[in-house]
Amino acid sequence: MSEAVVNDPYSNLPITERNVRIRADDGSLPPNAPEWIYEVDNPYLHGVYAPTTVETNTNDLVIEGKIPEDLYGAYMRNGPNPIFKPKYRYHPFDGDGMVSAIFFRDGKASFINKMIETDALKKEKDAGEAIWPGVMGPFNFDLPDFPIKDTSNTDLMYFNGNIMTLWYMAGIPYTLNPQSLKTTGKETLRGGLRRAMSAHSKVDWSNGELVFFDYWDEPPYMSYGIADANGHIIHQTDIELPGARSPHDIGFTKNYVILHDLPFFHDVDALHETDKRVVHFHREIPTRFGINPRYGSGDQVKWFECEPCYILHVVNCWEEGDWVIMDGCRSTNPWPEPDRSEGELAGMLSYMRLEANMYRWKFNMKTGEVVEHDICTLNTEFPRINPLYGGVKNRYSYNQYIMTAPDEARTLAFGGLIKYDTESGGYERYNYGKDVFGSETPFAPRKGATRNDPEDDGYLITFTTDAKTWKSYCLIFDAKNVKQGPIARIHLPHRLPYGFHSNWVRGEDIWK
Repeated sequence: MSEAVVNDPYSNLPITERNVRIRADDGSLPPNAPEWIYEVDNPYLHGVYAPTTVETNTNDLVIEGKIPEDLYGAYMRNGPNPIFKPKYRYHPFDGDGMVSAIFFRDGKASFINKMIETDALKKEKDAGEAIWPGVMGPFNFDLPDFPIKDTSNTDLMYFNGNIMTLWYMAGIPYTLNPQSLKTTGKETLRGGLRRAMSAHSKVDWSNGELVFFDYWDEPPYMSYGIADANGHIIHQTDIELPGARSPHDIGFTKNYVILHDLPFFHDVDALHETDKRVVHFHREIPTRFGINPRYGSGDQVKWFECEPCYILHVVNCWEEGDWVIMDGCRSTNPWPEPDRSEGELAGMLSYMRLEANMYRWKFNMKTGEVVEHDICTLNTEFPRINPLYGGVKNRYSYNQYIMTAPDEARTLAFGGLIKYDTESGGYERYNYGKDVFGSETPFAPRKGATRNDPEDDGYLITFTTDAKTWKSYCLIFDAKNVKQGPIARIHLPHRLPYGFHSNWVRGEDIWK
């Protein structure tokens, strides 16, 4: 009697097979994943990246260790969770936004994960299928709102009574209820938002102001603005650039904003000829940083030329006398040589294998002098600081170690937590473990903390998923002693897919 032949869903997916771990130790595939993923050969739809069909709201959580009583607020993470099978080549920025959050209060925890109900997702739900193409094109300029899907899946933050979600290429900000995560609408800044908002706009905890920016493909190509804590725009100005650019972040100090003109951008003519973004790193063009008075007009910007590079994420900026200082994660190779054996996904897979390190730039506002240098050469990204120190001098940055070796990961994956001391250049490191992948780890100040307390007197929180078991956890670290490992580990109710950016929301803002 012959054995039944079992159909292996991965039998025709060679790229996926070699890029990600697709089975747990017991041979199981990721639970709660939609069946259509096995029809698409893309590693960012499989293994730890596989979307989930589950939305949860529960306080029934298993806790190892003890949750600190002064941990008061919520850790929230945004990320891609595509609902429908993509019609075109899939990029992680195309996945529908899902927010996963764990709430802490009185030594207890509860968990919610919920989809962001963007206009695009609602229209696709009505149609029962994907409609929009993604960032790899083809751009369809006849579609409403945007020629590709605005998923709001990249970043999130608390602002003006809501959780605000944002998208990678500058999109429409959406608002969520901070307790239920229910989508409540769009953030228009009381009707003053002209067009869109970049993913990495920032809230200044010292005064509640939102520092935001936008960019597009026609002159003057960029703008930035400031809204007060109640959502009223109090400043907005255009910034003239030499052409279309793709800045990803912005910096601020007490008196300035720091804008990015980076030599990694697409060809606008090629976009309209081919309906695809053709991006190049122009190594012959210097990187420029524009420093403008915080409430100044666009003609007041002072530009500083630096070594060619690309920057996804700023650590922090501050002032010291005549100097403005910016720490960030610098990439001198934002588009590594693609592996052509990976076919039509080669460019995307190359770009997502992020190469960056901690770096410092210093700009003299009187003389125009620039000083720049490495802080550390370790490959790390997604930096976070104690948010009480945004715009003023800080010492510590909490980064993710990027797994890049062939025996570690061939996709973007975070294998450990790094605590940098930017004064000494030293660091502490905690490895999540073999085949365990982490998330961006924001700093959670203790309840009632101020700048008078030690900068690292608080907690670090992250989500992890173990590809050996498909189990997901929330880890809590004492920020003063990262290398000792988590002081508490909370079992999440189901597997969480890979995510992008996270933030800490104070309990005082959630439970008013």
